[in-house]
Amino acid sequence: MNRYPFWKYAFVGLAVAIGLLYAVPNLFGEAPAVQVSPVKATLSADAALMGRVEQVLVKAGIEQRGAFLDPSGVKVRFATEEVQLNAKDLLQRELGEDYVVALNLQSNVPGWMRGINALPMYLGLDLRGGVHFLLQVDMQGAVAKAADRYAADIRTLLREDKRKVRHAGIVREGESVVVRFRDEENRGRAREAIEKEIPDLLLKDGGAAGEFTLSATLKLEAQKRIQDFALQQNITTLRNRVNELGVAEPIVQQAGADRVVVQLPGVQDTAKAKDIIGRTATLELRMVEAHASDSSGRDYDPAKIQQAQSGAVPFGTELHVSKRGGLEEVLLLNRTPVLTGERLTDAAPSFDPQSGEPMVRVSLDGQGARLMRDATRDAVKRRMAVLLIERGKPEVITAPVIQSELGASFQITGRMNPKEANDLALLLRAGALAAPMDIVEERTVGPSLGRENIEKGWKSTLIGFGAIAVFMVLYYSVFGVISVLALATNLVLLVSLLSMLQATLTLPGIAAVALTLGMAIDANVLINERIREELRNGATPQAAISAGFERAFGTIVDSNITTLIAGVFLFMFGSGPVRGFAVVHCLGILTSMFSAVLVSRALVNLLYGSRRKLDRLPIGNTDWQKRAAARAA
Repeated sequence: MNRYPFWKYAFVGLAVAIGLLYAVPNLFGEAPAVQVSPVKATLSADAALMGRVEQVLVKAGIEQRGAFLDPSGVKVRFATEEVQLNAKDLLQRELGEDYVVALNLQSNVPGWMRGINALPMYLGLDLRGGVHFLLQVDMQGAVAKAADRYAADIRTLLREDKRKVRHAGIVREGESVVVRFRDEENRGRAREAIEKEIPDLLLKDGGAAGEFTLSATLKLEAQKRIQDFALQQNITTLRNRVNELGVAEPIVQQAGADRVVVQLPGVQDTAKAKDIIGRTATLELRMVEAHASDSSGRDYDPAKIQQAQSGAVPFGTELHVSKRGGLEEVLLLNRTPVLTGERLTDAAPSFDPQSGEPMVRVSLDGQGARLMRDATRDAVKRRMAVLLIERGKPEVITAPVIQSELGASFQITGRMNPKEANDLALLLRAGALAAPMDIVEERTVGPSLGRENIEKGWKSTLIGFGAIAVFMVLYYSVFGVISVLALATNLVLLVSLLSMLQATLTLPGIAAVALTLGMAIDANVLINERIREELRNGATPQAAISAGFERAFGTIVDSNITTLIAGVFLFMFGSGPVRGFAVVHCLGILTSMFSAVLVSRALVNLLYGSRRKLDRLPIGNTDWQKRAAARAA
């Protein structure tokens, strides 16, 4: 007798049911949609924004096919691309420049499936269509910006140094900073001060007769560090920006020493993508000179605010409005920044160990630490604003109170929740591009070409599946049908796993699916042939079934483990499409072992395991059956 205990049948049935549930969303297809997301950190994507979007569409008589809210913004589906384009233009006009309205594609999966995270696989650029950018990072520009900073640092250092070093001018020549002096004594004192305070600079004496110069260039290790930091910061910034486009599984990764690849599957509005990717932003920290909510101290006199609001802004200040947490506050800021975002080396969200409230830990480089100490030494209990300037429009991100003199590392606290602390850390860390970038290559894959690739890929997979099914049924009869059902289960489980993991499927991934199906049937062939061999050796049908599955198991495991090892190394050392192929390949090996061993045996046991008298097995027209029938006659 070959019977599974009930729990094994239940386990196999549950696995297949879950697989079907999570594989089905891939059949619903996609609809043209728009995503509305806020540009400013002080604005949020919430129910109020969704209500506003729906109200605008209803007022204009534009029919939608469902709207929902997720962390990246409000998404609305439409019936046709024409309606989508009309809605996009209308929403951008009504909501203004504070929001990005981007075109994309959204799945038609019902809401209850999204609620249990039953979502379709992401499709790569070659299947879904979209845009591909190759960007060149201006590494020399990053070094030149660093030279500008060091020129300012040297000027400040020589002016404030105790030695009172006198110089005749500081200029930047290429990637070097040249300081001129009138005598050797001042040059010597300057060299000593610079070597002590700015160790990244390599100093060289020069000058013609009667002229004394000191040339400062970045050391090679400092240049390499600056270039690496610029590249990584640009990648982080780009990843934050493409989130505004509502792209599923965007690819933003380094390509070589100074290039970045950006792939945005499903993006239809390439002009909007280029605008968002290429925009510039700067970050500044400025002292608050006055604000309307506090009248303590002469620096915070609210009369200054009233004066500025009436049009008479005091010299050297600017009027700004901070909108955060639903509150609006008027601030008068000093025009001169304490320091810029270039001085930040890190910013990370954390929690105050005493109060447990969210906060942001900020780290500065050496010069930034010195500037911060000088600015905050006599400014305790005053406020400092973090200003993000993007597209020429400044925005106050936060304006915390200075609790003590600040230095190389300090904390920003205030009325923040964990998400706001994380967003603030991202803005501080990657609010601006560290070096200019140029788009050196641009490719667009149309949705129609993507659909054609999907159709060809799945058509080849299904034809291969059909050919395997015909062969198995003709050669192994009912056991061939069982093998085909196990193979179909393998395909369902593989698709459901890819959907659960939200993996990105590309053409190489479809090739891996087709290859997996061809390899998976090999396990069933081994089992069926082993059963035949047992029957030829005179075993009873029930004993042949048991021995066939048990003795074929070792061979199946050995062959699949060796193939799995190859797939793991492909994943470890491959990149791009190769890694995508490896992921599908490895998952396919695991699902094929499950379906070939457990699912097929469960089906065989259900059909034949409980039969006490079993004379023959429908496993093809074999010689042993003919001989057995002749002996019986």
